[in-house]
Amino acid sequence: MFDYRTFATRKLVALAPRYLPFADVATPDLPLSRLLRLSLFQVTVGMALVLLVGTLNRVMIVELSVPATLVAVMLALPLLFAPLRTLIGFKSDTHVSALGLRRVPYIWKGTLLQFGGFAIMPFALLVLSGYGEAVDAPRWLGFSSAALSFLLVGAGVHMVQTVGLALATDLVPTEDQPKIVGLMYVMLLVGMMISALVFGALLANYTPGRLIQVIQGAAVVTVTLNLIALWQQEPRDRNRAQAMKVAAPVAFGEAMGAMMRTPGMMRLLIVIAVGTFGFGMADVLLEPYGGQALGLSVASTTKLTALLAAGTLIGFGLAARALGQGAAPERYALIGAATGIPGFLAIIASSQGAGIPLFLLGTLATGVGAGLFGHATLTGAIRHAPRDRIGLALGSWGAVQATAAGIGVASAGIVRDIIVGWNGAVGVTAQTPYTFVFIVEVLFLAAAVALLLPVVRMRKKANTSAVLARSN
Repeated sequence: MFDYRTFATRKLVALAPRYLPFADVATPDLPLSRLLRLSLFQVTVGMALVLLVGTLNRVMIVELSVPATLVAVMLALPLLFAPLRTLIGFKSDTHVSALGLRRVPYIWKGTLLQFGGFAIMPFALLVLSGYGEAVDAPRWLGFSSAALSFLLVGAGVHMVQTVGLALATDLVPTEDQPKIVGLMYVMLLVGMMISALVFGALLANYTPGRLIQVIQGAAVVTVTLNLIALWQQEPRDRNRAQAMKVAAPVAFGEAMGAMMRTPGMMRLLIVIAVGTFGFGMADVLLEPYGGQALGLSVASTTKLTALLAAGTLIGFGLAARALGQGAAPERYALIGAATGIPGFLAIIASSQGAGIPLFLLGTLATGVGAGLFGHATLTGAIRHAPRDRIGLALGSWGAVQATAAGIGVASAGIVRDIIVGWNGAVGVTAQTPYTFVFIVEVLFLAAAVALLLPVVRMRKKANTSAVLARSN
């Protein structure tokens, strides 16, 4: 009798390496099913990012009438924990446990922080906006409770993502580390796309009660998926724990200094900061821009996050193919930054009469550019790190990336509100604040291109010299 389930399974396994980027990292000892299960922690991170940066910023600004400056500050609060990603990664590298576990304790702590933040967030937002019976509540109570909820979620996301990526790299050989991190980020984007579509459908008929249900549901899903992701993933190595107990401890400053002395590392981190700031300012304004400048609904603007994530997934796939064949990360970081420039110009043009189709095309293009840039710089950071300092390298990349993104988010909201305050001035329209921010992003991406050009040219010249030397 023909077994349809076996046939379907074999077909899926055969297709996965071709259509799922980085799936070729799977081996008989580390099957794709286990890798995909581990990647569920990235799905929860993506869900949190969509909820905070996508859905909630639109709801707070448009439906709850919270000033954009206050929203931007709230969304930037996790920035306070971003520099600690470097320390968290280092601590997970050197953590000593009687069970021989290094990564799992930190991932679980981060999961609990995410759950706690989501548990209090919806009620804090309603108090902050003065909605319904909360109109008589003290303003400071809404601000402090909302700030606490965003801080908890942000700290949890930073901890889970940094240590989870380090755990993923522990499971594969050194040459496959960029692939496994790439796979984890693909699943982050998949989680963002699915979450954006689900949140958009659930909030199509927006009510405060529905908002509470969505956020509380996200808290339960986060804990459930992270538990499934962690189950029997990290091998218990008591010998390693014993060796770490007797080994001379390495100070964080010493380890960080050694990594920063690696040639090209400082320039790479500067490029990450400049480019991420260029891409990140739009995060807090893209959906309000769609709502106020183009008249899109909550459901439609929430789906913009899915479109942006789809573009980023395409960028990751393109970068994966090239970097897997030995291409230089700096070259594809440059291409990514350069791709974002026309994307933001298209977004600007959409509110000047070009229409919604160009807005969607520009959003997709910025996603592609961000994917190319993000994967290339992440691969570059991994290649600068020794095997026993992967957590530190990932933490450094994440710290710079998250810090730049947070500053970008806060700056975008503040600039938007300042220009809105000029309402009535000559030439100031509904899209003026957003247009100004998008132009600033174009300038920062151009600066990233300028920083990368000398490196790319130098590497190209070195490769040409090497080819000539071999031919002679």
